[in-house]
Amino acid sequence: MNVDIHQLLVVFTAYIIAAGSPGPSNMRIMGVAMNDGRRAGLAVASGVVSGSIFWGMMAATGVSAMLKTYPGALTLLQVFGGFYLLYLAFRAARSAFSADPANSLENSRPIVSMVALYRRGLLMHLMNPKSILAWIALMSLGLGPGSSTSSVIVILGGCALLSVTIFCGYAVVFSTAPMVRLYRRARRWIEGTLALSFGLAGLKLLFSRF
Repeated sequence: MNVDIHQLLVVFTAYIIAAGSPGPSNMRIMGVAMNDGRRAGLAVASGVVSGSIFWGMMAATGVSAMLKTYPGALTLLQVFGGFYLLYLAFRAARSAFSADPANSLENSRPIVSMVALYRRGLLMHLMNPKSILAWIALMSLGLGPGSSTSSVIVILGGCALLSVTIFCGYAVVFSTAPMVRLYRRARRWIEGTLALSFGLAGLKLLFSRF
């Protein structure tokens, strides 16, 4: 197996920075974990991980060439992703102005199944065009003209492991007792911040087409 260790370190470092930086997916995991507990946060995180691995596989199989041939596909993804983030912003803002503490960002009390939470995390990551663009950049960093299939497998496997560690780590950390107490004390401020973040990210996606 011919794998360049230096290139792998570059790719994995870039992935840690990209996946670990605060963004819509991480903030959603944080909000659910603080409000609904560890299991709910892990369910959303699992959906995000699945979405990340999916985009990684798409990038590895040459989806970048397809996007160059059909630029409208990326535009469509941006539009749907932008409106979905605005929808999340609306829900977060509504919760922030609600006087009822049980009325949360996800509104996902025990009646919402883990499957539904998983689906929400998956949908969020699949509708974020930045995810596929980040993966294309990672593959460009790690793969050259003479790269072997084993190199692709190592990169995908390593990033998948990092994805589980990072996203599920957010769910675990933000579901701890101190974080839950923080959420209960500052619920409106936290959800207001989430609403602003989702809204700005959604508008940025929509207006980046112009």
